[in-house]
Amino acid sequence: MSIRFDGKVAIVTGAGGGLGRCHALDLASRGAKVVVNDLGGAVDGTGGSLSAAEKVVEEIKSAGGEAIANGASVTDLAQVEEMVKQTMDTWGRVDILVNNAGILRDKSFSKVTDEDFRLVLEVHLMGTVNCTKAVWDIMKEQNYGRILVTSSSSGVYGNFGQTNYGAAKMGVLGLINTLKLEGAKYNIKCNGLTPVAGTRMTEDLMPPEVIEKLQPECVSPAVTFMVSEGAPTGVVMAAGAGVFARIITYETMGMYFGTGEEMNADSIAANWEKISDMTDARPCTEGNSQSMKMFELISKS
Repeated sequence: MSIRFDGKVAIVTGAGGGLGRCHALDLASRGAKVVVNDLGGAVDGTGGSLSAAEKVVEEIKSAGGEAIANGASVTDLAQVEEMVKQTMDTWGRVDILVNNAGILRDKSFSKVTDEDFRLVLEVHLMGTVNCTKAVWDIMKEQNYGRILVTSSSSGVYGNFGQTNYGAAKMGVLGLINTLKLEGAKYNIKCNGLTPVAGTRMTEDLMPPEVIEKLQPECVSPAVTFMVSEGAPTGVVMAAGAGVFARIITYETMGMYFGTGEEMNADSIAANWEKISDMTDARPCTEGNSQSMKMFELISKS
């Protein structure tokens, strides 16, 4: 059965080019009405223009879809709230939010400035918070919502020169880990994406022959699936070059040392291999899962 979004309204941030454009086009091709949001700035976040967003809107309309352009900065809550108001005034609902807007200011940790660190956090983490906060109560009232955050392997696994970016990208996963719980009774599903694609944000980081194979269109199917009516929740997917995978955080069963003299750093060092043994490792779906696992281990000892 084909995934459709007829009657649904989607906001896609950073949709004037690259991944966001492809996400918006795919959603529109499946019937969604789309708000194409893009500040229109440079990769480092400077400048601004609505022309990129307007061009994508024209692409959607030329294909028979419905779309409007918006130039709000995701870092400005008032602008974000106005964008959501524009959406509600136009179509009366918001069903899908794809948080995609981002910038890069890469430098090694010893060289990155406080300004560059904070700005990247503002765009990626607080920008996601602002947009999500602005639609959250609407989705609760509708008893329906699909929210996607864009993370990165730089956040999940780390990448040299991207402490600011990595911190922000791990932060958005922490956000949805709780929102998936708070939104469950309102039919709001929250998922994350770690994309690998050749865009203007990555063109200087990879050889041209690699960029050619990493078309942004090859990431969008993961987004479309994770914001669909039948989507899972609390899932993080990696996507790129036609490959799709799920990222799951596992925790080892660990060891119980008691609370006496054996509970010390020397015991941890001596048993580090056993503590790290993945044989009985399991995923934890929420914070309490970790505590329950600990008490389970204690009860068996």
